[in-house]
Amino acid sequence: MASRILGLVREQVLAHAFGASHQMDAFNAAFRLPNLVRDLFAEGAMTAAFVPTFSRTLARDGREAAWTLGRRAITALLVVTSVIAGVGMVCAEPMTRAFAGGFASVPGKLELTVQLTRLMFPFLPLVAAAVAAMGMLNALGRFFMPALAPAMFNVASIAAILLLVPLMPAFGMEPVTALAFAVLLGGLGQIALQWPQLRREGFRYRFDFAPNDPGLREILLLMGPGTLGVAATQFNVYVGTVLATSEVAGSVSWLNYAFRIMYLPIGIFGVAIAGASLALLSQHAAREDMDALRATLAHALRLMLALTVPATVGLVVLGVPIVRLIFERGQFQPSDTQNVALALMGYSPGLIGYSAVKVLSPTFYALRDTRTPVAVSVAAVLINALLSVTLARVLGFGFVGLSLATALASLVNAGLLLILLRRRLGSIGARAILSTLVRITLASLVMAGAAWALHGWLDTRVLTGDAFVVQAVRVGVTIGAALVVLAGAARLFGVREFDEAFGRIVGRLMKRRAPKDARE
Repeated sequence: MASRILGLVREQVLAHAFGASHQMDAFNAAFRLPNLVRDLFAEGAMTAAFVPTFSRTLARDGREAAWTLGRRAITALLVVTSVIAGVGMVCAEPMTRAFAGGFASVPGKLELTVQLTRLMFPFLPLVAAAVAAMGMLNALGRFFMPALAPAMFNVASIAAILLLVPLMPAFGMEPVTALAFAVLLGGLGQIALQWPQLRREGFRYRFDFAPNDPGLREILLLMGPGTLGVAATQFNVYVGTVLATSEVAGSVSWLNYAFRIMYLPIGIFGVAIAGASLALLSQHAAREDMDALRATLAHALRLMLALTVPATVGLVVLGVPIVRLIFERGQFQPSDTQNVALALMGYSPGLIGYSAVKVLSPTFYALRDTRTPVAVSVAAVLINALLSVTLARVLGFGFVGLSLATALASLVNAGLLLILLRRRLGSIGARAILSTLVRITLASLVMAGAAWALHGWLDTRVLTGDAFVVQAVRVGVTIGAALVVLAGAARLFGVREFDEAFGRIVGRLMKRRAPKDARE
């Protein structure tokens, strides 16, 4: 939650300082390359492969053997990512031309992107070491610092904008160059935050390159399917960026801002439900209790729909006021608000698809099947590429077509996973899931009508004006009232899962507020 909120604050500060300018386009495109390699080698697949192997070594052979594996894994990661970073820095220009060739039409834009790409490639070995440290601490039952570490990237970015951006012209650099330095500082910050705790646990790092180590080879073998899955997802980003760079100026930034807003509910609802259900799914799979596994999966999907469908409808109806409230100041113009809101409208249905995938994919992993979700992910990539070209170029929807293609591809991904799981597990309560979808959609439409009417009335009659406080109150009152209407409509239409989620949240808040002696 802290990382998501700081990420949103970071985007607000970026929007204020750079808006959707060519400098912001250059930075977003430049960060795609190191970010892509980071996702392939450092995060996601690396964590999924490293943590189980390290944990098993720790339990079977003790801490010293686990520390040895940790040193060798970090060394191998540093060697590989340093080589990649070196090649990337040398070949930054041809790679950037292939990635963002459309920038050449704006004088200096492509050259700035190349410079930023070179500056940010050293981020790879930094984040690789940080992720390995995170995996070791998690295996030791230490979660707070590793969970907080990614927020350091956002903290560094915010500090760089406030402190370094004004200084860049004095050194003959574009102001946006400060963001590239912030990326490197963020990588160092992730390591610095975790390393003291890792040392207190007894870990001491020294260079230990042992490519034939059995544990290291096991990690590499486990990384294979996960890396292919991440590569498939990142190919979507590549296709979208290539097409966006040849659209009107600002398209890359508009899509990036919209995706940030859309991903906030996913990070809260989708990740929370997936994390809560994964442990149960794994336990049921280990005991081969398929009835319990099916019931847990169906319940998780119904709960996810009860939360993400209203969020999707809300983002579509209140997209413009939300974007205006968050971003419209400084260099971020009213025209940028309209374009980001359009992109957000295209992305919004992807909330359901992305969140469902976060529940469905781990179910396959709990069943020890890593190939199926990867194959489905590759198919979704091809569909996304086809839809992107069709919607953006053939039908002329431009950058909005790119966001809509991403959303539709995520829904296809979720649908295919659901069909394949149903074939494997048998009945998973499809009728109940469909019933929940219909009921919560009806409740969400009632909420949408109330939100649209109330915001329009407040905007023209009661809380008029563009002052930030007025906007915040207007949006806050509208969202609060919309949630009340949604709760009533959900109860009217019998959406038990929404009542359950709402009841748990309220119950947790009331429990935290209750005096200690009363709880006892």
